[in-house]
Amino acid sequence: MTQQATPAGTPYAGTVRPDIDDLLAEREQEIHAELAELTKPVGDVGTISFGKRIGEGTSMAVDRLTAVSAQENMLAILADIRRARDRVADGTYGLCEVCGEPIPEGRLEARPWAIRCIRHS
Repeated sequence: MTQQATPAGTPYAGTVRPDIDDLLAEREQEIHAELAELTKPVGDVGTISFGKRIGEGTSMAVDRLTAVSAQENMLAILADIRRARDRVADGTYGLCEVCGEPIPEGRLEARPWAIRCIRHS
């Protein structure tokens, strides 16, 4: 689904990339693929033992915590992407959802799913 520029009269009239929804949809699919890879079962999951070889148990615990943190981060980005796509659909994309001010173009180029200005992020 390709979204046209926002309606005339909005702060971003004519400046929203016509392919922004496609770009957001593509990133959404990439994150789903990354999540599937991250949550894919690994060989011997078992329990973490801190017996004689503390280093191995510690390493496994750190790996699991890192995976959980990455998953939480991806889920947060996914939620922002969905909200950004909703904002594209309703013509409010590019405006901060907190203060309503335009999100700087550079921020939207770096993070197309940004839904808040830097001050409110």
